Amino acid sequence: MTAVQHSSRRAQRRVETVGEIKARAMEQITAGGVEQLSLNAVARSMSMAPAALYRYFPSKDALLADLVVEAYDSLAGALERAAAAEPPGAARLAAVVRGYRTWALGQPNAYLLVFQQPSGNGEQLAPERTLPAAVRSMDVFLGALAELPPPGDLALDATLSQQIARWGGRTRIPDLPVDTLALGLVCWTRLHGLISLELNRHLAATGIDPERLYEHEVQALLSLATTDSNRPSVGF
Repeated sequence: MTAVQHSSRRAQRRVETVGEIKARAMEQITAGGVEQLSLNAVARSMSMAPAALYRYFPSKDALLADLVVEAYDSLAGALERAAAAEPPGAARLAAVVRGYRTWALGQPNAYLLVFQQPSGNGEQLAPERTLPAAVRSMDVFLGALAELPPPGDLALDATLSQQIARWGGRTRIPDLPVDTLALGLVCWTRLHGLISLELNRHLAATGIDPERLYEHEVQALLSLATTDSNRPSVGF
């Protein structure tokens, strides 16, 4: 075996080991929450010496940061593909918000990690990595909103306007009106609330179809984001 082949095989083994570490870590988080994640327990589940695992991840926080970034990147990729499949306008916005739920239902553990655990807020773990990853998915949503006419005056008070403008400074979409940012923030929290209730099965006892309820919220969002005169059909 040549030195190049040996190096390539070693690199492949490392990729596979890192992937297994992350999978075992997510199993622990799913079973008991972030607080129960233990590198030593992950090592035992892989029949690996703890010292060997620390060569891949020097700390629990380093492993969590990788998981958070990976989850946000997966979400952003899903939303970007949804946006690319539709022309600019209401159809694209609808595709993005539907894509948000589709991704969450397909990746529930990743969704719960980033949106229902403090580790996912982008400030506690490697913010230089996690914040840009979090912003990437929000940029897709705000970008779809920005392609529509600006919303009317949302009657924000001065302090809230300043806070939302500062938050908007994190995005990579320049010169977004504060009212567009505010609309995006309000709609995102509403959609997030429905998805969280669905994933945690709080809607199950109501007898209400969560998909139908979410679709109703999609229509409400489009009504807020567009006017009667320029709202095209988006297949409802």
